[in-house]
Amino acid sequence: MTTPRKTRVAIVFGGRSTEHAISAVSAGSLIAALDPDEYEVVPVGITRDGAWVLADGDQQNLAIEGGKLPEITSASGKSVVLPADPTANGLMVVDPAGGVAALSGVDVVFPVLHGAYGEDGTIQGMLEMAGIPYVGANVFASAAGMDKEFTKKLAAAEGIPTGPYVVLRAGVSLSEADKERLGLPVFVKPSRAGSSYGISKVSDWADLDDAIAEARQIDPKVLVEAAVVGREIECGVLEGEAGGAPEASLVAEILVNATGDDFYDFEAKYLGAGTPYQLPADLKPEVADKVREYACRTFTALDCAGLARVDFFVTADDEIYLNEINTMPGFTPTSMFPLMWAATGLEYPKVVDRLIRNALRRGVGLH
Repeated sequence: MTTPRKTRVAIVFGGRSTEHAISAVSAGSLIAALDPDEYEVVPVGITRDGAWVLADGDQQNLAIEGGKLPEITSASGKSVVLPADPTANGLMVVDPAGGVAALSGVDVVFPVLHGAYGEDGTIQGMLEMAGIPYVGANVFASAAGMDKEFTKKLAAAEGIPTGPYVVLRAGVSLSEADKERLGLPVFVKPSRAGSSYGISKVSDWADLDDAIAEARQIDPKVLVEAAVVGREIECGVLEGEAGGAPEASLVAEILVNATGDDFYDFEAKYLGAGTPYQLPADLKPEVADKVREYACRTFTALDCAGLARVDFFVTADDEIYLNEINTMPGFTPTSMFPLMWAATGLEYPKVVDRLIRNALRRGVGLH
């Protein structure tokens, strides 16, 4: 009797963005979650310079140890290339001794890449060209979800509330009229980044230029947002089974004030003891339901697929404002997306399995 071939999943991680290390940690968790009897994993790391390598997938090398973040380097494995040619049968290994050799066909790619060159539509376009199915949003939705300006514009067109903000393109600063409209404090953010990199809270206009300069080290386009006084609420969204309507998880509250932090920054998310959270969030049932509705509507407004984590602010008057959407949220052991779905009744391995099966069903191209 012939043994059925396992589904071959290429997990692509690392990358050129500031979220390189968190992507690697997410990959380690994904590798641990995949059933080895059903899936064959091809771990592909991308260095900070953009080189692709066939990594060993050792989970110890893909974890934060003693505050030290993991790093993918060219020494991590043999070079790999992905030809933008659907007839090339996927990934190719470049061996200095043996030349170029094709890996046996990869069925699906899980691009657990956060930030630029991964979550912004770039690798999604490459995979579309190569004809390889992949987990997550398509080119447009990835690009729109990565860019906070266009997330807000699309959400507003759908009737989903967003707080006041100003977009500062390269060379532009905040006008006096904008300052008066936004008030203090404000948050200054790179428009196209994640994991809270480059974000500053400004409580004095004298500090604004330094905050803008810091954000522009990551992205020349910067958002200045009025502070919304409220609770930080998150919700996970999954594409429905067999492509059905999106489904929302239980919602969680990030208890930023419990740690004395000004906001949910990188250190609070990933280093130290982590930021406390409440799951499910202590919200009125009708408010929690509205958050879940807005999360699914945001997912649909951006034409997302696969998964997303949608973040909101809820004020003392139970007004809800969209903060942002993440079309490839973190999959680390402390990441809220898998934690919210586990609390909803769908454990981590089942979430990953569902994402892969939906990606295989969806394929590439228009759908």
